[in-house]
Amino acid sequence: MALVCDEGVVLVSDRRATAGNRISKRDVEKVFRCDQFSAMGIAGALALGLEFARLFQVELEHYEKMEGRSLSLEGKANRLAAMIRGNLGLAMQGLVLVPLLAGYDLDSGAGRMFSYDPAGGPSEEHRFYSIGSGSVFALVALKKLYTEGMPTSEAVLCCLHALYDAADDDSATAGPDMARRIFPVVTTLTGDGFSRLPEAEVAEAAQRVVADRMDSPDGPNAPLRD
Repeated sequence: MALVCDEGVVLVSDRRATAGNRISKRDVEKVFRCDQFSAMGIAGALALGLEFARLFQVELEHYEKMEGRSLSLEGKANRLAAMIRGNLGLAMQGLVLVPLLAGYDLDSGAGRMFSYDPAGGPSEEHRFYSIGSGSVFALVALKKLYTEGMPTSEAVLCCLHALYDAADDDSATAGPDMARRIFPVVTTLTGDGFSRLPEAEVAEAAQRVVADRMDSPDGPNAPLRD
């Protein structure tokens, strides 16, 4: 999931991979740095996601070396769309990959995000968005908790609560695994570029969310506004 905050955009993912109804891996990476100011999260066929992430990184590096400048964020979104469209044949056979591109737009000085369907075609999303099997539950939580211009620290907690809700209702989504010390991937894209929060910080935030759920299993309530 991605969420726009005061400094840019937060991109968060769980760590679970499934094969049918079986948990095949508990600590996969689903968020990848594309370049200094963009990153992508993946949902769908994991192997394709890893390949797309590597190829997209190389394409952006190649463009920057050849042109002497980086692509605009919209240009990156359109290039990724072409790659997804090229996978349509495999998608029709069930090997679907659906990424979520997030980045810091240097021109506007704000965080932005783009979603895709299996045939490509980027759609800019606003405020927040989520992909994957648990996305419908995460989006409900994000809609409840999101506020315009929220600080990055609050945006991280908002995403972790949304991920907790998604894991509560979707078996293919994992929340924080406190016993194994496996925590969600939390990244930020700001004017300073891409950054992945240290695991100790994510663990502290995850423990706070879990502690809150011990007192209130259904999560925090959104304040009513006039």
